[in-house]
Amino acid sequence: MKSKNNIVVRMAPSPTGNLHIGTARTTLFNYLFAKQRGGKFILRIDDTDRERSTKAFEQNILDGLIWLGLEHDELYRQSEREDIYKKFLKQMLDSGFVYISKEEVTEAGQRNEVIRLKNPNKKVVFEDLVRGSVEFDTTELGDFVVAKSLEEPLYHLASVVDDHEMAITHVIRGEDGISNTPRQILIQEAIRATRPIYAHLPLILASDRSKLSKRKHGEAVWIDTYKNKGYSPQAIINYLALLGWNPGTNQEIFTLDELIKVFDISRVHKGGAIFDEKKLAWVNRKHFNLDKVRNK
Repeated sequence: MKSKNNIVVRMAPSPTGNLHIGTARTTLFNYLFAKQRGGKFILRIDDTDRERSTKAFEQNILDGLIWLGLEHDELYRQSEREDIYKKFLKQMLDSGFVYISKEEVTEAGQRNEVIRLKNPNKKVVFEDLVRGSVEFDTTELGDFVVAKSLEEPLYHLASVVDDHEMAITHVIRGEDGISNTPRQILIQEAIRATRPIYAHLPLILASDRSKLSKRKHGEAVWIDTYKNKGYSPQAIINYLALLGWNPGTNQEIFTLDELIKVFDISRVHKGGAIFDEKKLAWVNRKHFNLDKVRNK
């Protein structure tokens, strides 16, 4: 299932904001990994957060990725897959892996029902292509909630079911997803899903080494900001590839096709990568000069 010719990766952005630099970089690494191996790249819109997700943000993400040249092979929306999640929840209830729990939700003592996974309280170990062997003791997670109801799955359940149904072989995501992995492995075991291979990428940091975030850094985190400043998609792709990865040579200027040929996930760094707009501008000038030469 995980042979070189059967690679399937996915990117699952949440449409709760415009296309983020980190989302674009993670999408690029997934895309390079799949295309180099003749595999499939799936884009899956994680719109289970009904209150914050919007069609405008979804369209911004779709348009931005296409502008960058990162076109998907298949597209799904989790909001259109609720019957599938409901089927798996029913199976898990019948088999005793999850149970319905009544929760206190108001000061008046009103009770509401949620669905919790029955935690086997064990250690889980997984191999990470970037970080090596990672171990978690799941006891501290308790019996965690996987759905608000049969009609309202939460992120972990929907993600695991989708990865299983779509035969995802590799989950390549930011290192902030590491803490999600033990919960997802327990759900995988409950639905008898094959465990994908994980690769957790270093975070993209601001110059002060803080995580690049909308709350702190505003519009500096959006791809649109750099598009509107006149940076080319080729330069942005080239620069994003160098955030947390290097080719093992002195070459710094690449086309997307060249990146597909040389990308090696084993050369992804563990440490955070600092976003430097001055370096992006340098890469942009290099691409501009190359375009002038090609168009002569």
